[in-house]
Amino acid sequence: MAFDDVDFEGRTAFITGTSRGIGKAIALDLADRGANVVSTGKTVDGREDLPGTIVETTEEIRERGGSSIWCQLDVRDDASVQTAIDETVDAFGGIDFVVNNAGAIHMAGFEDTPPKRFDLLMDVNARGAYATTHAALPHLRESDHAHVVTFSPPMPARPAPGKVAYALSKYGMTFIAQSLAGELDADDVGVNALWPVAAIESEATRHFGMGTPEDWRTPQIMCDAVAELFSRDPTDCTGNAFYDEELLSEAGVDDFSSYAVVEGSEPGPMSAQLFDPDYER
Repeated sequence: MAFDDVDFEGRTAFITGTSRGIGKAIALDLADRGANVVSTGKTVDGREDLPGTIVETTEEIRERGGSSIWCQLDVRDDASVQTAIDETVDAFGGIDFVVNNAGAIHMAGFEDTPPKRFDLLMDVNARGAYATTHAALPHLRESDHAHVVTFSPPMPARPAPGKVAYALSKYGMTFIAQSLAGELDADDVGVNALWPVAAIESEATRHFGMGTPEDWRTPQIMCDAVAELFSRDPTDCTGNAFYDEELLSEAGVDDFSSYAVVEGSEPGPMSAQLFDPDYER
């Protein structure tokens, strides 16, 4: 575990989408740092074609000596969101961190994206982050070190031919985060967006054919970026849309080679260029 001096003992983190991938990695990492972790998502029962469940994530945390509960959650269902928030507060007494990780992906052009699919992307991504943060906000206000993060790209929004619905839903998450940061300026709640420069190894990158293992980094880079973000004073660190490399560079990291899935490879900025084709390091 990098950033070993970052300790979140006694803090409570509510994370959406923890069955696998980045969400699970962050759940394990924050638990290893002492946080109470709420593992949430739709997958409770295992599937042969899709590994991981929110229950397994909680069980793994507990096996490592951490504190966790799981709550079945559909971010499109307001009642489901509120129930999960209530169960979190009942179990741990409050909420300090909200990680809006749950997401839907659909890389297709306009004609191949029917309105129903558009609605799904908006409901899970932009509206899901909105609904989750809205339900958690009364409890975040009671924390003395509250942070919200959405996994979404920096603004300004650029035209996205070939993926307009997906891009709009992800930019919407950033717009919500930065707008909410302005509203909560006097409430000591930090709200930021975070996005990886390189593609992160996950079921999504494999399923959608986003490069090869030589193009990927491990989820640990996002774990370390979240740890750095949540360690900052929320009154000073809010309203930003960070790239992971930017945040870690500010923390003193100048060598990212340890994050490569394939040792010795140098993953390019595939994830950043997904939304900003002109992005260069």
